[in-house]
Amino acid sequence: MAREVAPPMGYQLLIGLDIYERGDGFSRSRVTVGPDHMNPHGVVHGGVLYAMADTGMGAALYSRLREDESCATIEVKMVYMATVREGTVECETRLINKGRRVAVLESEVKLGERLVAKALGTFAIFEA
Repeated sequence: MAREVAPPMGYQLLIGLDIYERGDGFSRSRVTVGPDHMNPHGVVHGGVLYAMADTGMGAALYSRLREDESCATIEVKMVYMATVREGTVECETRLINKGRRVAVLESEVKLGERLVAKALGTFAIFEA
């Protein structure tokens, strides 16, 4: 049986992360950029984009876990390719492989059609 989706909380609310689509190893989320997302150089802090990918990966994986399973990030490799100063940034994530104890996922973070970051992550799967 699939696990129920928890309501947004904590850091997700703090950065305004809206996970608007998820299911069968897939998720889509967005953040509308504001002053609180900026670093001292006037561009979106890399941690916001990282959080989008990491949280999107968790959402995509949870859609494929049983009720008695949970997951945790092992590692996320993030490559930043462009800066973001305004607009709505979107993250699309897909599950690449799910084993019994480890899953591999991939995220693309875009501003419109422009790819601004890409991530590859591994997650541990364990009994809740």
